[in-house]
Amino acid sequence: QVQLVESGGGLVQPGGSLRLGCVASGDIRSLFVVGWYRQGPGSQRDLVASIVIRDNADYDRTTYADFVKGRFTIPRDNGKNTVYLQMTSLRPEDTAVYYCILSQGSTDFWGLGTQVTVSS
Repeated sequence: QVQLVESGGGLVQPGGSLRLGCVASGDIRSLFVVGWYRQGPGSQRDLVASIVIRDNADYDRTTYADFVKGRFTIPRDNGKNTVYLQMTSLRPEDTAVYYCILSQGSTDFWGLGTQVTVSS
């Protein structure tokens, strides 16, 4: 089993920045994918960004949704078993619950989510 805990959500003004964190613990293998999804009010859950990690090294296989390219990045700290979602130039339409997911083998593990609200 893998446990994921997200943090860093909150209220931010349009144009502002926020960093979300996802700490993983448990039975983590040498090859896995960590991603961030988001779900706005009345919307489906969409992929925001993902990163492939193998043997604690960054494979540089990052993926970003078109709607966040150039604004969000997905850095990680292997020593802390943490993957971040660095969000800049936030817009009201970025308001959503953000979820962390870790995929290894055929199994997905989800965090409980953290709320991000972009509003003036």
